[in-house]
Amino acid sequence: MTQFPRLSDLAADYDAILCDVWGVIRDGSDLLPEALDALRQYRAQGGVVVLVSNSPRRAASLETFLHQMGAGEDVWDAAVSSGEATHALLKTRAPGPAFKLGPDTDDALYRDTGLEFAKLEDAAFISCTGLFDWSKETPEDYTDLLTEAKLRRLDMICANPDIVVQFGDGLRYCAGALAAKYEALGGRVIMAGKPHPPIYDLAYREIERLRGEAVDKARILAIGDGPITDIKGAQAEGVDALFIAGGILAEQFGGAFDADKAAALLKEDGHDARYCAPKLVW
Repeated sequence: MTQFPRLSDLAADYDAILCDVWGVIRDGSDLLPEALDALRQYRAQGGVVVLVSNSPRRAASLETFLHQMGAGEDVWDAAVSSGEATHALLKTRAPGPAFKLGPDTDDALYRDTGLEFAKLEDAAFISCTGLFDWSKETPEDYTDLLTEAKLRRLDMICANPDIVVQFGDGLRYCAGALAAKYEALGGRVIMAGKPHPPIYDLAYREIERLRGEAVDKARILAIGDGPITDIKGAQAEGVDALFIAGGILAEQFGGAFDADKAAALLKEDGHDARYCAPKLVW
């Protein structure tokens, strides 16, 4: 594992970047100016940047959200999201009905899917975008609901495979935490976001559209802070990865980045990244 690389050290080796959002260019509360500048500089040298996020938002909504936060038009070329990949999956389940598990703020995901919604006892499956209130709930609050769903043999379609995301100085549970709990209870979960293939297929399609040709995976770099999403997904796809240790694992370093410890933390779960850095900088 190469330690402390700046993106400027790697830029010439890659034609395209698949860049995570939460934990890399955003800490959950604010955008990270150094990371945005790194992507901007990479694009200025001819590289293509595709944001690849496990957000349950559709891609256009995600881009609008980031622009409203202050990100410029020159930071990335395109975006794909778990929400976008999941939207296509949900359309195949219409009219459902589905039990909607998640906050009403995620309702845009269901637009044009043709789905109907129902109480758990009348549902054909669960569509999960997250906890109803991630500011104060935990997966343990859902034990009874998920146990009943398992007894009813309902599939769960999970729109965000992330277990947690960085939110300012802390972490918040995501839909993936509920999916993991449901699987532990014996339930069946279906996901389209990282580390699963559908979201990468969308990303490769965007790269080919932008460059006018397919790009060899050896010339693509994935950047992310999630061992079981970003790094596992990159490994499965045969893509080099830059692991950002200052994201969801930041607390494990006690304020002092240690590349050897980062490598060991990845190895614990059978993962590996070609590069490792505390944050994304040019």
